[in-house]
Amino acid sequence: MAKTPEKGHENDQETLGETSEQAIVGSPRINPKSPSQAIQPDQAPLPPKRSRYARNPLVIAINFFLTAVVLGIIGLGSGLYWGKGKFAESGPLSKERLVVIESGSSLPTIAEKLEDNGVISNALVFELGVRFYKQQNLMKAGEYAFASGVSMHQVMNDLVSGKAVFHTVTFPEGWSSAQIVARLNANEVLLGDIAEIPAEGSLLPNTYSFTRGWSRQKIIDEMQKAMKKHLSMVWEQRSQGLPIDSPEELVILASIVEKETGKADERPRVAGVFINRLNRGMKLQSDPTILYGLYGGDSWKVDRSAIKRSELNAVNPYNTYQIAALPPGPIGNPGKAALEAVANPSRTKDLYFVADGTGGHAFAQTYKQHQKNVANWRKVEKEMRAKQAAEKAAKSNNGQ
Repeated sequence: MAKTPEKGHENDQETLGETSEQAIVGSPRINPKSPSQAIQPDQAPLPPKRSRYARNPLVIAINFFLTAVVLGIIGLGSGLYWGKGKFAESGPLSKERLVVIESGSSLPTIAEKLEDNGVISNALVFELGVRFYKQQNLMKAGEYAFASGVSMHQVMNDLVSGKAVFHTVTFPEGWSSAQIVARLNANEVLLGDIAEIPAEGSLLPNTYSFTRGWSRQKIIDEMQKAMKKHLSMVWEQRSQGLPIDSPEELVILASIVEKETGKADERPRVAGVFINRLNRGMKLQSDPTILYGLYGGDSWKVDRSAIKRSELNAVNPYNTYQIAALPPGPIGNPGKAALEAVANPSRTKDLYFVADGTGGHAFAQTYKQHQKNVANWRKVEKEMRAKQAAEKAAKSNNGQ
């Protein structure tokens, strides 16, 4: 049985046919290019139309500013990189050089002085580097020894840490205050004058370090401070039962012990002799006290190997051959060992001592034994004088 087309399908076929025909008719016609046209370049598109905002003066100014900032940052970074390298590199010095930085010098003054002395190659770079590290207010005055090839960075560190050149001055134990002041005045590095000679026994002899720019009075102040500190310690650690009532009396006796012997191992024993005499109410009979009573702090100027009879008999408050007690004050500035010897003297029964010709002393408990020791010393002394006279005569003959 033949099928008849379903309703509506006929119309669909008609519509499809019409659509296909319209698509062919309505499409644009393609014109193929000739070979010569095909190799020709296409025309470039026109540039986009510039926005009216891009021509605004404010935008132009902002662009210029941003460009300048970027270039500035790049320049600053390059400058910092170069400056840091310059600040850390070896300097121009070929050998060590001393440079004195005066107190109160400004950073530009310091930088200029360093450049003038050949320590650094560029004062401006040094100044900027110090300011970069924020050290401009921390540099110290003084005399500095800069090593060869020292960098600006190390120079800055030396000035900030105060690694200046240290000088020293030494004062032997037993020196009088006048002697100490004379040595200070002779020092060419120290500055200023000493207002007055310090009290005898108030200075602690030692070697003191200082930098250029220190005053002489500052050394005196340091010596007095050191004496107070050490004396306080020694006084607290003294033996009990000593015939000494105050730290001042300890200094007096220590100054006598210091003058009587230069041997460290003898100081406690010499101190013990004087302690025994004080306990018995005996006179100390120390020759150095006579000279100090007559000549004061200048007794060191008196070239004397023996006391004259006239000096021994002269009325003198320091003459321990005349007074049965300590003198009224020290006869010099004792050192640490002498102070400690008096605070802790040897426990002996010795009452006498005399030189033995070897640089030391012979000690005795009785006067009889002491007399024998004195006789031996006189014999040794006589031989020494004869030897000195013979040597003097031989030099005189050789000179002729």
